Amino acid sequence: MQKINSLPYLDPIYHQLLDAIDVGIHVINQEGHSVIYNQKMSEIEDMAKEDVIHKQIMDIFLFKDENESRLLQALNKGSVRRNAKQTYFNFKGQEITTINHTFPLYYGNEIIGAVEIAKDITKIERLTRETARDKQEAKYTFDKIIGESELIKEVIGSAKKATRTTSSVLLTGETGTGKELFAQSIHNGSDRSAKPFISQNCAALPESLIEGILFGTVRGAFTGATEHPGLFEQAHGGTLMLDEINSLSAPLQAKLLRAIQEKTIRRIGDTKDRSIDVRIIATINDDPLKSIEKNELRKDLYYRLSVVSILIPPLRDRKEDLPILIDHFIEKYNHRFQLQVPDVSDQVMNLFTQYDWPGNVRELEHMIEGAMNLIHYDEEIDYSHLPMHVRTKFPIEETPSQHHVPNKLLTDQPITPLNTYMEEVEQTYIQHVLDIHDGNVTKAAKDLNLSRQSLQYRLKKFKGKAEKNNYKG
Repeated sequence: MQKINSLPYLDPIYHQLLDAIDVGIHVINQEGHSVIYNQKMSEIEDMAKEDVIHKQIMDIFLFKDENESRLLQALNKGSVRRNAKQTYFNFKGQEITTINHTFPLYYGNEIIGAVEIAKDITKIERLTRETARDKQEAKYTFDKIIGESELIKEVIGSAKKATRTTSSVLLTGETGTGKELFAQSIHNGSDRSAKPFISQNCAALPESLIEGILFGTVRGAFTGATEHPGLFEQAHGGTLMLDEINSLSAPLQAKLLRAIQEKTIRRIGDTKDRSIDVRIIATINDDPLKSIEKNELRKDLYYRLSVVSILIPPLRDRKEDLPILIDHFIEKYNHRFQLQVPDVSDQVMNLFTQYDWPGNVRELEHMIEGAMNLIHYDEEIDYSHLPMHVRTKFPIEETPSQHHVPNKLLTDQPITPLNTYMEEVEQTYIQHVLDIHDGNVTKAAKDLNLSRQSLQYRLKKFKGKAEKNNYKG
């Protein structure tokens, strides 16, 4: 114990302590050189200690002049700042925002250096700015929803009825089914269309920040807090969409329930309530009753939100919409990529009708976009352009269009391109099934495990031969 009080032992102990604490510490000496720079400050400013120690402040940070550096102000003028917010740039050009205590160090009456003790709020500032940018214009309307199936038409009809009131709406649907598209369409079809539409994914923010972002803060509520309106205030008169509502903690769900019922909110750190006029559209990816059972969603909040409850169907339940969706996405990316891709191959179309689409319409769009990144200027999308996880699920030797190949196509013939051969196989087999059912498209589609619209799509592709037959529906 005697040794630990001696000078050789104290220096490394001090350095270990400085590196262990959860605030940044930066000390400069009388000449303005950095002499102490702890691990936390290194993390906050994203600079290695060797880039800072023994360097002049003006060489480390992108200050216009010495007056912008609070450490140099403390050293040269004896200035003291406490709990002062500062935004500056390191020598890499990275923006850093901190709350600082900055003050001179004295030996007797002489200033021998200066110290800055910093707490990082860079992430808070960035999330606040991103939240402000989320105050977006709702660009989607019901006529932008692609689909002609009876199922999607029924859902659109229910959503249109919801535009007439200000009641809360709960949109339930798997990831990628288009919940935000429906939310924006409801907003744009309502009397609130001229007011703000704000969308916030509740799962995208840490628990420590979401409350302030939703309800706002007042200056001094916590270190670094500023006077900032929350999303409820920003959406006043309009619509607030809360995505993945079940990701909020139980206390926050209780506070949200109160805000909806009382039509008031209270900013963090404030003592007064503020009136709000906001329509809530909430979304959930899971069955809400299952979320209630798993204690992820409060039952009372569910009842409050589901005044209007709309279930958006997954793509696997409306596969008859595949052709029109595919055409829409091909047209979209033809325009964006300056291509002239005509279509998907029959083999790909057949595969798409067998696939279960866990990512729904979003997955279909991404698959089309990905394929068109691999394609030549004007060729159709074929099996080789599909992502590996799909090709693994449907190996080429087992794709549906190769099942039950009629024997006459397996006899010795001149070799033809695979696409041509596959077209002949599919066309011949479809003709075979149609003949069994005396040309009845509905019955043939049922046996082929296709929707009637999907089979008609194929018949159009084979119209040169199909027109020679008298098909009846």
